[in-house]
Amino acid sequence: MSTQNINTQFGKVGVLFGGRSAEREVSKMSGNGVVQALKNQGVDAHLFDPAERSLAELAAEKFDRVFIALHGRYGEDGTIQGALEQLGIPYTGPGVMASAIAMDKVMSKHVWQSAGLPTPRFLVLDSLSASAEELRQLPDVLGLPLMLKAPHEGSTIGISKVNSYADIDDGFALCAKYDEVVLAEEFIAGRELTVPVLGAGRTARALPIVEIRAPDGNYDYQHKYFTDDTKYLCPAPLDEALTQRIQALAVQAFNAIGCKGWARVDFMLRASDNAPFLLEINTSPGMTGHSLVPMSAKQAGSSYEELCVEILASAALDLKPTKEWTPD
Repeated sequence: MSTQNINTQFGKVGVLFGGRSAEREVSKMSGNGVVQALKNQGVDAHLFDPAERSLAELAAEKFDRVFIALHGRYGEDGTIQGALEQLGIPYTGPGVMASAIAMDKVMSKHVWQSAGLPTPRFLVLDSLSASAEELRQLPDVLGLPLMLKAPHEGSTIGISKVNSYADIDDGFALCAKYDEVVLAEEFIAGRELTVPVLGAGRTARALPIVEIRAPDGNYDYQHKYFTDDTKYLCPAPLDEALTQRIQALAVQAFNAIGCKGWARVDFMLRASDNAPFLLEINTSPGMTGHSLVPMSAKQAGSSYEELCVEILASAALDLKPTKEWTPD
């Protein structure tokens, strides 16, 4: 594809970055990487921060399409997607409903369970009203260790591993700072894997699997974005049959939520029997220098710039206007 063709195809492109979530700084890194990559490919790309500029200004920019490089609330949860639907601006990634479901780890797990897909056992607690007795009973149901998570946050924000009864109160308090409910989840001991998926429906395809090996198994915010201590193996050292099984499961999870465009599906592979378990799906994954989708795409033969162009090419609307609307 030539530079001229790209310019003609995409027109004026907005790259939405920054935003108001706890992942603002990571989103700024992603957005800066994406806009530079698109410019290098001849795309007329411009940064736009919804935290600093209004939706009226977004409409006034008259973007032909936008690349969503926002992470977390207000960018990955269906809210900005709904605004773009109203403005009629095609955007990258899943639509309103799929984005909202995927952003909620509890709802994602309900959807996967209903589709017969494997996910760790879990309980949901109210952040304000959960009693001490409810907290004490968590290990009786889920065992130890267990995970506590803020269901609507990403980038490992609002997550605590509970190794003993003594850890429960502090772990719960940490998660409760970020959300109205806390997800308590069975801990799966094993290997941490992630699988990017591109496309939609029958055309959806999984990219090479990435295995994440963090120091002491602690893949936290710092190890994810700001250190080189975490090791990434791509493709993950798995036999061919298991690789295909996990990639197929990633596509099933992607389609069950109703995703399109791109996303990244996170797994735990249980050490005792190599059984994969779905943890969550990220519908606007990181695009920083430490990010995993570009790493996987590179293994599949696509550069960072080519990946950005492919994602941009998939920009679409859930609801396509059937006729020109005019007020009464």
